[in-house]
Amino acid sequence: MKNMIDPWGSVLVKDYEKVIDQFGLDNFNPKLFPEPNSLMRRQVVFAARDQGQIGHAILKKKPFYALSGIVPSAEKIHFGTKMVVENLEYFQEQGAKTYILVADLEAAAARGISLEEARKRAMDFHIPAYIALGLDLKKTFFYFQSDNKEVMNKAYEFAKKITYNEFKAIYGSADPGKIMSTMVQVADILYPQFHERMPGVIPVGIDQDPHIRLTRDIVQRMKSEKFFLPSAIYHKFTPSLDGSLKMSKSKPESCIELPEDPEKVIKKLKKAKTGGRETVEEQKKKGGEPEKCIIFELEKQHLLHDDKELDQIYKDCKCGKLMCGEHKEKTCQRMVEFLAEFERKLAKAKKNVNKLKFIKFRN
Repeated sequence: MKNMIDPWGSVLVKDYEKVIDQFGLDNFNPKLFPEPNSLMRRQVVFAARDQGQIGHAILKKKPFYALSGIVPSAEKIHFGTKMVVENLEYFQEQGAKTYILVADLEAAAARGISLEEARKRAMDFHIPAYIALGLDLKKTFFYFQSDNKEVMNKAYEFAKKITYNEFKAIYGSADPGKIMSTMVQVADILYPQFHERMPGVIPVGIDQDPHIRLTRDIVQRMKSEKFFLPSAIYHKFTPSLDGSLKMSKSKPESCIELPEDPEKVIKKLKKAKTGGRETVEEQKKKGGEPEKCIIFELEKQHLLHDDKELDQIYKDCKCGKLMCGEHKEKTCQRMVEFLAEFERKLAKAKKNVNKLKFIKFRN
């Protein structure tokens, strides 16, 4: 039986190569992109669709866009969200027209959050958090789904191009709320092309691939519209601290949220799964297993951008020179520094929400 990639689930993918094969993805090639970021260099970004057209647009300085969405259903975000923003930041620096849509309609349809509350949460926290994590507010265009009538109208048009059974085959289920929110997401992904046809890249976790596949299927059925097929790059999940699931707010004891009290985070990190042996003597003799270590994975994905330093940590662990307790202490220090910096940038971003570029729509 095939794996079902579920945008609303929390299953940790164990074999990314099988996912690439099963869903017809390409292995991500960092050589196609100038000065790739650490996520790209380290194969945390592991797969892609139509990456070549984005690399070509960057090289030839042609118009392209990067887009992501915020679902303002919670009062905080989890640590894994940082990867989406980091990749958006990369494409923004390479000249992408950058769009952030606030999925208030999805929050209402799939999460039961009122439009008014979704808007408040987005303005009070979610958008400032994305700015704090690296987006340039002067170069990013924002809109709320509920304000964008073009997206709503196109969603109905696109819905005619997919059958109930096809939708269910992609998503596993087809309840009305998911169908409605998903069709709006298809329109969101293509929105920058409504007035200017150009390539676009959507940086996402692999669990969001159903949305990309559905959008590409619909584009191929509407060839007269001459939309570019949307490109996507996929990053691996940030695992939960116990290693069992992708990091999710549904398991607060194994999830790092932003913002979060540093002392609580330290306690969580001290309990996190490592690749250590049963005893210190055994680890000195056999070495550790950084491939199984959540602490090493957090440094690889989020906390340590120096490749040489990360490589040295890996080697020291493998040869038994670095003990898990020492490693955790250093990681805790890095995490505390990151959390303090995030809080500082968040406070600054909240003061600048009046400077955000919201797209103006006709009534």
